Amino acid sequence: MNKHFRVAGRLAHKLEEVGVSVPAVLRRAGLPGDLFQQSRVLVTTEELFALWNAIGAVSSDPAVGLKLGTETKTERFHPSGIAALSTENFGAAVEHMARYKQLTCPEEILHYVDEGEWTIRFRWLLAMDTEPQVLVEHCFAWMQTIARHGSGTKMSPLRVELVQPRSHIKLLERHFGCSVITGAAHNAIVFRASDAKCPFVTRNAELLDMLAPQFDQELKQRDGQDSFAELVRDAIQQRLTGHRPSIEDVARDLHLSSRTLQRRLQEAGSSYQRVLDDARHQMARYYLGNSVLELNEAAYLLGYEDANSFVRAFRGWEGIPPGQWRQTHGLGAVN
Repeated sequence: MNKHFRVAGRLAHKLEEVGVSVPAVLRRAGLPGDLFQQSRVLVTTEELFALWNAIGAVSSDPAVGLKLGTETKTERFHPSGIAALSTENFGAAVEHMARYKQLTCPEEILHYVDEGEWTIRFRWLLAMDTEPQVLVEHCFAWMQTIARHGSGTKMSPLRVELVQPRSHIKLLERHFGCSVITGAAHNAIVFRASDAKCPFVTRNAELLDMLAPQFDQELKQRDGQDSFAELVRDAIQQRLTGHRPSIEDVARDLHLSSRTLQRRLQEAGSSYQRVLDDARHQMARYYLGNSVLELNEAAYLLGYEDANSFVRAFRGWEGIPPGQWRQTHGLGAVN
């Protein structure tokens, strides 16, 4: 299990946007003053809690967690959020986010259906203290952001359940559009079970534009004379959004049967697995060479079950581990 959280540098910009002093927050949290100037901001659970407790203490706005967890512009979403938006429905999005958390940090997203209700909880596995109230509200606001942005609707939960009391219950109820109760056994956001099947209008719509703009531009500049294998590879890359796309999914996108797709690849001297590997290889080179994604994050986006599987695959492609390849080919590399 990864014992650190990666804090997005975007958080510092959002704090400034809502009028919260970043230096004051870092001083209050006992964290380095240059934390957000680092290329990769990694913190322990204790440091993460200190950061969010400090945000709540420095800000005079009781809605600060809600504001930080609400976003309307896709280009400002974290890659894991974009991957979630590219799924077919809200339930699939939560599954993807849960898998991302499991792969990259000591946190879990738990969700289950009972008597027509779909309960979603966040659990910090290494926490010794109670999770900060502002962090809980941020997580629930982010979940609602994914639901609304993905579905294109004003979806609201049935209720929000909180362990600790709040003085701003009315504010929370206006934001979430539902009742908020305190004194609960767990912090949870509860939707209707049917909400899990709510289709996403954002499915794959902007994924390549957000995650691999240079590669997408290359696709747009092609002259239309692509080989069939290249067309299949393109379709696969459109679906590399946190899971391994099946041949049935890709065939459906190309308006073919899976049997016809297999036959035509064989005629071209290729196979689905070979094209899938090529698609992953190209995207892996882009992620490692043009972004500051962690290896775990790249592995997630490319549909690997764990980082070790990605490392083995990359070593087979390039002959060296991805970390070593990035040192000579990535951003800031000296050639």
